[in-house]
Amino acid sequence: MELPYTGVRVKLVELDDKKLLGIEIDLPNAPPLIVLRGDNGFVMCGYLDISVAEKIGVLAARVTGVKSVEEMLDKEIGEVTSKAIEKGVKKGVKVRDIVKYL
Repeated sequence: MELPYTGVRVKLVELDDKKLLGIEIDLPNAPPLIVLRGDNGFVMCGYLDISVAEKIGVLAARVTGVKSVEEMLDKEIGEVTSKAIEKGVKKGVKVRDIVKYL
């Protein structure tokens, strides 16, 4: 059986002695949904809601305007949860500079 939606890419990202899981999901007529997951937290694209991550108390950051995991690494963080702030994650910093916290 062939699946109707197979536009999902899973990528292993190795940076600064850290291994992260990158996920890109193609969406119809739109940029992909992107998530970069570490052992302690994650970075999400603009499709996902930072207030929900805040409500459940997780370490999360949000960036907008990305079309790949690689672009996400070079994007500046726009929003963070209070748990992320506690660990040292700040707005305006590039994602590649905070992977140690993830």
